[in-house]
Parts: sequence; structure tokens; C-alpha cells
Amino acid sequence: MNTHTSPFVLASASPRRLALLQQIGRAPDIVAPTDIDETPRAGEPPSALALRLAGEKAAAAAAVHPGALILAADTVVACGRRVLPKAETEAEARECLALLAGRRHRVYGGIVLRAPDGNIWQRSVMTMVRVARLSDADVDAYIATGDWKGKAGGYAIQGPAAAFIGAINGSYTNVVGLCVHTTAKLLAGARSLPAPALAR
Repeated sequence: MNTHTSPFVLASASPRRLALLQQIGRAPDIVAPTDIDETPRAGEPPSALALRLAGEKAAAAAAVHPGALILAADTVVACGRRVLPKAETEAEARECLALLAGRRHRVYGGIVLRAPDGNIWQRSVMTMVRVARLSDADVDAYIATGDWKGKAGGYAIQGPAAAFIGAINGSYTNVVGLCVHTTAKLLAGARSLPAPALAR
């Protein structure tokens, strides 16, 4: 738990983001998932989409937890300007994998920190990821794991799909769901938070 007077709220239902914050000694006081419309706007670039959704999540959490320090994030996987969905069906996951296999794609992370006084800091992070060529057997085996469910782009780099990743350029934790380097810098600059106790 943090010792600052304002509660620290993570506006996300993602267990991966929570685990990453815990990893750097920044466990939130409250986890407050939000329910917003994540539909991209016409012509909206993937990087802008990630930041907008993170900002809307932060605003939604602030309405429920006024006076809190709120961290919100969103992850967008894109092939060119095409935003891939969070795969909810096997068909969506297969379509995503077919687009990603044998090529590079970008993973955009939008991070928003909203202070108790309403001030907002935001950052955009981009990681380039190369996926190997995939056989039908590769795809079938991955689909069978169910690990793709609810994952942007139909895969999770920290799961079985790690075997498909040929290279990344940029933040690995951004692909997981939250760039911890950028987040730590934002939190360190927030006056309402003390320095983390990383060494015990």
C-alpha cells in the first residue's frame, strides 16, 4: 500500500497491469475497472486511439473516486493503420494471427496519470514486434490454449505466443500491457506519491 494521503487507483481490469505495478513497488490502493466504448473513430491513428481510451478510462474512474491519483492505460495492436481487435472469438483470433504472421506490427501504449487536482500527464509508447511465419499447426495449437481470449491482436507475448515472437524493438512491458519504465517516471514526478521502496 502507498502512504500518500490520496488513494492510488488503477483504472484497469487487467491482471497484467496490476502485476507490473506490483513488480516496481507501486501497487495501487484500489483497482477500479471502467466500462467505456473502445470503438475507434473514423481515421483515428492507433497511437491517438490508445491515448484517448486511456484518458477516458481515467476520467471515468475519477468520477467514481474523486480526489484520487488515477493511473489508466490502453494497449492497441496495429498492422499499419489497421487496429486489430481484442479477440473474443476463435475466428477473430485466427484473423489476427493471419495478419501478424511473418511480418512486423506495432503495439501502442497510452498511459494517463490524473492527479487529485485534475492535472493530467500522458505518454504514448510504441513497440515494434516481429512475428515468425506460422504454420496451420502452430495456429491450431495456440488457439487450443485459449490464451488469445480478450487479448489485443489475438495474442499475449508473455504466454505461449512468446514462441512466435522473432524480435521486438522497444519496451517489452508495453506489449504486456503497461510500459513500466514510462509509468515509473510518471509516478515519480507526481508530488502526491513518495519514492518507491524497491530494495528490501
